[in-house]
Amino acid sequence: METYSVLIVEDDLVTLNVLIQVVENESQLTLAGTATSYTDAKAYLRKKPDILLIDIGLPDGNGIDLVRQAKKKLPESEILIISSYGDESHVVDAFEAGATGYLLKDNSLTKVGSHILGLMKGDSPISPSIARYLLRRLQHDPQDNTKNASSRLTEQEKNVLTLIAKGYSREKTAKSLHLSKHTVTTHIKHIYKKLSVHSRTEAVFEAFQMGLIKPYD
Repeated sequence: METYSVLIVEDDLVTLNVLIQVVENESQLTLAGTATSYTDAKAYLRKKPDILLIDIGLPDGNGIDLVRQAKKKLPESEILIISSYGDESHVVDAFEAGATGYLLKDNSLTKVGSHILGLMKGDSPISPSIARYLLRRLQHDPQDNTKNASSRLTEQEKNVLTLIAKGYSREKTAKSLHLSKHTVTTHIKHIYKKLSVHSRTEAVFEAFQMGLIKPYD
């Protein structure tokens, strides 16, 4: 059974202790370390954790800046924001920086363990209110380069993007398209590069804009 290391970056000690307990209760997760500040978290990046749980409001810096640092040093790592900030600016900045998921602290933190495991399967956990906001923004913020973006993808890449945009995991996408998981992962990397995106959510934006899926498919 594959295991994944988790770095928790959280300055609220109550929340930190809950997240530690969540990680320790999952047999597939190991605790790579905890940090209560931006400075301490940067030092932990040397341990190359598979997953980072990052709070945005840190006492000595911005968690979104840490996301950018992490994506540069650890491009294969998954990053889940867990924050009380749910406004437009923070949400958009987090995903543009490279976050893979975004959960609000008003959601049950006890479910974070299953969200983390889903993250490693290709899911992008997003709080319902965040998802609704992203959909509204998408519907009212079309981009002009849709046609060009679509033409850069092969038909197989479009098939993969369509399925991951609908919430399919990498395993389910591979099974549906009769491909190996490794091949799907390669296609996703090519999609991200061609569309200049860094996360599943940004790819979903592009899928909508390219007309590959409709808002309520």
